Amino acid sequence: MSSFDSKAFLKTLTHAPGVYRMLDKGGVVLYVGKAKDLKRRVSSYFSRSHNKRIHHMVSQIDHIEIIVTHTEAEALLLENNLIKEFSPRYNILLRDDKSYPYLYLSADEFPRLSFHRGARKGKGRYFGPYPSAGAVRETLHLLQKLFPVRQCENSFYQNRSRPCLQYQIKRCSGPCTDEVTLDQYQQHVNDTVLFLQGKTSTVVEKLMQRMDEASLALAFEEAARLRDQIAALRAVQEKQYVSGESGDMDILACAYEQGTACIQQFFIRSGRNLGNKHYFPKAPSDASVESLMSAFISRYYIGQSGQGQLIPNEILVTALPDDLELLQEVLSEQKGRRVVIRKNVRAERARWLKMAERNARITLQSKLSGDAGQQKRLEALHNALQLESLPERMECFDISHTSGELTVASCVVFNQEGPLKQDYRRFNIEGIKAGDDYAAMSQALERRYSRVKTGDVPLPDILFIDGGKGQLNAADAILQELAISGVLLVGIAKGPDRRPGMEQLFLLDRPQPIIIPANSPALHLLQHIRDESHRFAITGHRNRRAKSRKSSTLQDIPGVGPKRRQTLLKHFGGLQQLQKAGIEDIAKVEGISQQLARKIYETFHGD
Repeated sequence: MSSFDSKAFLKTLTHAPGVYRMLDKGGVVLYVGKAKDLKRRVSSYFSRSHNKRIHHMVSQIDHIEIIVTHTEAEALLLENNLIKEFSPRYNILLRDDKSYPYLYLSADEFPRLSFHRGARKGKGRYFGPYPSAGAVRETLHLLQKLFPVRQCENSFYQNRSRPCLQYQIKRCSGPCTDEVTLDQYQQHVNDTVLFLQGKTSTVVEKLMQRMDEASLALAFEEAARLRDQIAALRAVQEKQYVSGESGDMDILACAYEQGTACIQQFFIRSGRNLGNKHYFPKAPSDASVESLMSAFISRYYIGQSGQGQLIPNEILVTALPDDLELLQEVLSEQKGRRVVIRKNVRAERARWLKMAERNARITLQSKLSGDAGQQKRLEALHNALQLESLPERMECFDISHTSGELTVASCVVFNQEGPLKQDYRRFNIEGIKAGDDYAAMSQALERRYSRVKTGDVPLPDILFIDGGKGQLNAADAILQELAISGVLLVGIAKGPDRRPGMEQLFLLDRPQPIIIPANSPALHLLQHIRDESHRFAITGHRNRRAKSRKSSTLQDIPGVGPKRRQTLLKHFGGLQQLQKAGIEDIAKVEGISQQLARKIYETFHGD
């Protein structure tokens, strides 16, 4: 039991609003809460009968820290920040630390439409947020068909001497080579903005007027193009727009079962359905749906950078959150206009709310089924390898290269829930003999597990190596050199015919390999881990190889900087033509001396 003297502490506690932090003997924050009346709220933990979770939490309290605020709204903001900072085990936690993607329309003379993630510092306009990068790219692809606004990088746009393929297939109006006037291009930009603001009907009316004018002027080809554009816009309007809606709205549904919660979120911006996203907040087993909804709204919307755009005008929910009025007050203050959270809606809105609730239930059932399957796989692996307990963290390494060049090693991490992708790492291998997989594996393991010694990364229970006894011994040598123990080393080798289901497992203390039946859940888990490490290594190698091919040979020549490279490539029309040129031809380029021309020539011809 805790030695915390609650009676003495409560005697000095104020009735003012504020935030309280409960800490254990080690200084670890157990729980963060807010209160309109600190004394009344904190007293409730020590004067009432509680469930096992609260009782267990209270029994661990060593001391309580108090921060007094002016208002309850201020306490809510502070509570939210502290929960995100400390992630207390007894609070409802939402893991979503990614920034949200937007569509960005630049402020250039001929504006560019592009994908954007991160701080919104650039001049121009931002549209969103979108639930995922895929939703943004899908919208960009759609807009390219509807409005010929450029999406190319400025570096590409500024160095064109003729229109690119996008112009040829009528996905861009070609401002790079003056194929469109500034007024015409601005018209496309204005139409794009109206579309993204949800004013599709206005765009269609304008296009119909221009189509009539083109017909009267006997410009039938232009009239036909406008007709097709109108038809495409109407098709999009039917598919993407919420009937009768024109503003910003989020729809939140919560499903809760077997101690697991799922929040389903739909994004409606300017009347357009931008897509949906789901979350699995970490919640106590006795949490209510109302408390889950309250925690989600607080963690998700409050304190985000650029929250004015993130917060919609209206939030529809399947369960009204605790502290409804307080949440509305704080969200309205942060947005700068009234924000409403409501549950009782009719007609089309009720249909959308039911759809979100159904999606939440389906997603939760899928999660629970997957968790049950993962548990069976872990138990089967536990039996197959005769482990003392279920592994909590597993890592797997693989090597990828092409004829020994540009070698990349991958490290993938799995826990009891599956892949832990934020912990994946790649290692570019340097300074070894080409094709020496043992040396590559040793270098990757040394770089990875030297960080374990410094406490930067946790030690896994099992370390899988994609390979047989040779790779396993190389891995063992590195771990011994680093004085790391307590890790089970397992080599996963393909069978005689290299077919799935014929894998052999090598352990250091067993002379013969372990062969797991092809239908065993343990083998399915091993295949998943091994294939994921293989995929991650190959992707890294391909990216490195593509980057290497893109880098011009000119970059390695002393005295040839970015400006001279650009001048040379422009003069000759590309790298292939430059390779064919003689010393005298190269020396004719502005800024290239006879001596430098000889260096360039020798780089290509090796003389």
